[in-house]
Amino acid sequence: METYRIGLIGFGFIGKVHAYCYSVLHYYYELPFRVELFGLCSRTSETLSKGEKYGFKFTTSDFRELIRHPEVDIVDICCPNIYHLEPLLEVMKLNKPVYCEKPVVIDEKEVSAVEKILPHYHATNQVTFHNRFYPAMQKTKNLLEEGFLGTPISFRFTYYHSGSLDPRKPMGWKQQKGAGLLLDLGSHVLDLVFWFLGKIEKVIGCTRILFPCRPDGAGRNVPVEVEDHALVMLCLKNGATGTIEVSKVAAGAEDELNYELYGSGGAIRYRSMEPNFLHIFDARTNEGYVALPTVQRYEESSFPGPKFSIGWLRGHVHAIYSFLKAVHQQEEASPSLAEGLYNTRIIEAVRKSEKTGRWEQVD
Repeated sequence: METYRIGLIGFGFIGKVHAYCYSVLHYYYELPFRVELFGLCSRTSETLSKGEKYGFKFTTSDFRELIRHPEVDIVDICCPNIYHLEPLLEVMKLNKPVYCEKPVVIDEKEVSAVEKILPHYHATNQVTFHNRFYPAMQKTKNLLEEGFLGTPISFRFTYYHSGSLDPRKPMGWKQQKGAGLLLDLGSHVLDLVFWFLGKIEKVIGCTRILFPCRPDGAGRNVPVEVEDHALVMLCLKNGATGTIEVSKVAAGAEDELNYELYGSGGAIRYRSMEPNFLHIFDARTNEGYVALPTVQRYEESSFPGPKFSIGWLRGHVHAIYSFLKAVHQQEEASPSLAEGLYNTRIIEAVRKSEKTGRWEQVD
């Protein structure tokens, strides 16, 4: 049986999520291959010293050394997104499969750098838009493909956190220049808009920095350069219109991703705090909203069972399984790097619209 050895770049919160998923895949799926956590790259010696505890056999502070290691078959980039570009380009030059956290890159300049070599890169690649991989989202996609919604008319997506509501909270890397809320939470909902309803024609948006200064790690007040809240209007190529709203200053919010889709034939509603059900309305019967159970109903997995309540990590597990399956079968994966670059281009159009005060086309 073939073994795929994973090289992980970054081991903060999301790095541990990815490592966990690789470690438990064999419980959820009948795998025709093995997965091994082999290499770990981190900038800090403290993190690297814990590598053996998590099962890594090789550690380094140099991402090039990890990527070029002959025993690393697959590279997983889960360092802060402001540092994605260099390791991603290195992986692509060596034509190794890559699983890359979102957003792939942070601006138009970096998009262009990746697009320049993308035609020459032929290995399987996937971006971690894990929200596509929950049963409720996959059922939504199926309903849309079956025509349940009829002609799409309008939509509303919101993604709320409350973690930046305290002005005394020190800034992390997500508040640094080159990061920000649109890239962090906005990329997730924009990917769902694209996946569910298709390409975007034009956007206009506005953002807000709630507190102009925050303490840094040393307790010094420094200027905040990225947004805490954003509201975007979108027109899609299929004629549908809608909004996305993302916030890290939504009082009382936990990790709350919600959407509403409306069409000539019905409507679909979802709330991430109630992740086991879709609420659907069929205009053909006009009998009110129905709660449709989705729970853990995966075609390719029966563990722990379709009736048990789903958790946040499960979407990540299925996303990584889907990627590795594509690697093993030498197929293209989705969401791909190309889809991830398109996602960043949408965000760049939003940022441009805020400066010009006009609708901006999405290339």
